[in-house]
Amino acid sequence: MTAKKLRELLAKRPFRPLRLHLADGRVCEVHRPQMAIVAESEIVIGMPRDDKSNIATKLSYCTISNIVKVEPFDVQRCGEEKKRPKKPRGR
Repeated sequence: MTAKKLRELLAKRPFRPLRLHLADGRVCEVHRPQMAIVAESEIVIGMPRDDKSNIATKLSYCTISNIVKVEPFDVQRCGEEKKRPKKPRGR
């Protein structure tokens, strides 16, 4: 992963949240592109209090060279439940 590639992923529209898997097993999530600052060798990710806040209450620092996988994901909103697939009925 490079800083340039990370910036490209953050610039895609519509933006889909990103899950960054690090070499040490940690996972960092970018829910909004405006809450991420990409530097040459690391990314700083702000964690807002809730879906409506634009103020970070916590920061995560990740070294870009330690990112082994980046995947988009869907954010589950508070109060929403994931729909479970229906079980087939046996006869």
